[in-house]
Amino acid sequence: MSQSQDKPGTSERNSGESEDDQQDNLDNPEQSVRKKIQSNTPSLSRGNMSQASPPQFVSVEKLMETAKGVTNMVLAHEIVVNGGFQIKPAELPENSLEKKVRDIVHKAFWDCLEAQLKEDPPSYDHAIKLVGEIKEALLSFLLPGHTRLRNQITEALDLELIKQEAENGALDISKLAEFIIGMMGTLCAPARDEEIKKLKEIREIVPLFRAIFSVLDLMKMDMANFAVSSIRPHLMQQSVEYERKKFQELYEKQPNSLDFVTEWLQEAADDLRSKILPAIGDSSESTSIKSMLSSVAIQNHAYFKLLKWDHLQKPFPEEMQLELDQLILTGAVLLVTFSAAGPAVPSLPGFTNKLKTAIRVLLTGLHLPSFNLTEALATISEKVCAEVNGCLSEHAFTPFTPEKETVVKGQIQAVANPDNSLCKLIDSRIQVFLENYLACGHQKSVPDIPGGLGPIQRELEEIAVKYVRLVNYNKMVFSPYYDAVLSKILNEEETAHLQGKLEDD
Repeated sequence: MSQSQDKPGTSERNSGESEDDQQDNLDNPEQSVRKKIQSNTPSLSRGNMSQASPPQFVSVEKLMETAKGVTNMVLAHEIVVNGGFQIKPAELPENSLEKKVRDIVHKAFWDCLEAQLKEDPPSYDHAIKLVGEIKEALLSFLLPGHTRLRNQITEALDLELIKQEAENGALDISKLAEFIIGMMGTLCAPARDEEIKKLKEIREIVPLFRAIFSVLDLMKMDMANFAVSSIRPHLMQQSVEYERKKFQELYEKQPNSLDFVTEWLQEAADDLRSKILPAIGDSSESTSIKSMLSSVAIQNHAYFKLLKWDHLQKPFPEEMQLELDQLILTGAVLLVTFSAAGPAVPSLPGFTNKLKTAIRVLLTGLHLPSFNLTEALATISEKVCAEVNGCLSEHAFTPFTPEKETVVKGQIQAVANPDNSLCKLIDSRIQVFLENYLACGHQKSVPDIPGGLGPIQRELEEIAVKYVRLVNYNKMVFSPYYDAVLSKILNEEETAHLQGKLEDD
């Protein structure tokens, strides 16, 4: 990378390279990345992992620069991968100091404006400044071709003319507000029509200005999200190179950045090998093991292990794994419920979604240390039985008897047991579905939903789409780093296998 020549210490690092190596780096930058990683990656044997990266001390400035790079990379990644990504207004906690300070400052400002307008004669200094801010906001919504609208805003909100009118007692604030609201209605998204309608109903000047700024903030958010959706296709084309470049910069500053990746892939290789060897037997040739323990196989297995990531013991929790854990519990509760209620209940329009929503709400915070799963499932069992009994009665079916209701509640509450056979069954079927979904690649056909997962099919397919998109994108970005690490893993696996055969001979 060309910018690396300006980094301290780079000249020493590159001084050992031949002219041929430097030319190769220019011709094939991806291969160059792999070479650098291979040379910097520590030995992957278990005994050496703890010694791979001694503590490194960095300056605060360097740390802040690195953090900024990571933040930018995460934002670009989120925009590209998450099709539903939207910028949302910050919501401060109700009793937080920041919210209290903001509310006090805002109240003081609007009280000052109100006091000025009540003076005799009224003072419009603050009001004119607000009109200037509104003018800038309206102009910011215009595209280059909106010449007529630009001229209208500039003429109607001419601050010099407004000041002269105020000095001569001829300023009509209501007329200005009417123009502003009309222009906002022209420029806003259809979703904001209701807010514009409410503005027209406000008669007091200060509350009206406050409401205008609130709606302008929403319009700015709409504009920002429109910009995000517009740049997403263009960003997708460049994001792979951008993220890889930003990570390479991070890697050059922090050479131990691949330690967790190395450990993650090594664990996946060990786990996969432990499953392969008993299946193929000791008499198998090394070529057979090598074909089954391929780079792609290890990588895919590593991604599946992320779905069972131990977020309490290891850093970097996987959000999708948290969603799956909640989905497994939801599926188990629904399977118990519908098995007891009969086939008519789940076929009723909207009833399954109603139950799922209630269960999802009661499982909120599932992975927080303070969450009590036993109590949550007890509440869920009461809620579910009440909803089912109501639905059965409403549609002229026989509700649960007290004995049957007790059994259903007990089965739902038993889901809290980590060894619950129903949860394990649903979990294994979800894993098979996701594995098959990933294997489909870019094919249009998708695997069939395994039996028992019908009530959670929509949620499972949504997770599968996100999962496969994330996996494929991650592969595109970090393939040079993964390939370099996996190359060492596979070489060590091959060496260990050959040494074992020699010892046996």
